[in-house]
Amino acid sequence: MASTRFEVDKFSSTNNFGLWRIKMKALLVHQGIHQAVDKEELKELGEDKKKIKEIEIKAHSAILLSLGDEVLREVSDEGTAIGLWEKLASIYLKKSLANKLYLKKKLYTLKIDDAKNLKNHLDEFNRIILDLSNIGVKIEDEDQGILLLSSLPKCYEHFVYTILYGKETLTMSEEGHFKDECRALKAKLSKEKKKDSGDAGCVLDGYESVDALVASS
Repeated sequence: MASTRFEVDKFSSTNNFGLWRIKMKALLVHQGIHQAVDKEELKELGEDKKKIKEIEIKAHSAILLSLGDEVLREVSDEGTAIGLWEKLASIYLKKSLANKLYLKKKLYTLKIDDAKNLKNHLDEFNRIILDLSNIGVKIEDEDQGILLLSSLPKCYEHFVYTILYGKETLTMSEEGHFKDECRALKAKLSKEKKKDSGDAGCVLDGYESVDALVASS
């Protein structure tokens, strides 16, 4: 029986480095050579130089083959897998104060606009959270929930109230009874849509997309 083959899209500096790194690490784990990019795990292999060399060569090649030409030119002088891994991080994670502040500002001021549907808004929100995590900034789960709800427009006011009512804490992983509440919310939004045609686009988006928010939370 043939083994399943997994591939990672090449990192070209235009796609998301944080996501690429997660996928690349998963690929190295699948191939059994992930120790090559972790100094502590390399130490655990002990004195088995033959195995260490084999893992190192395979991981180094796998990473090189997963880089676009432009990125490859920047790190081609690194002869080890851990060297490649760390140099890529130093270039593309950009753990500078300016980048950290930029991402925080982007998160705290993020608002959904008329041209953006709810799914795309959630994707952008999660991308910023991941980018911050990749440079060592953890946004607590409850804070994530509050920031996400605060980024919604006024026409989601009833939905936000439904989510927060009676809660002492808020987590992004909650789902449970939200679905039943959303059915009632949809009916209410439908009535409001008929009353106020000025917000029809916003209400319609909420009416169609509440389940998407619940499913993603």
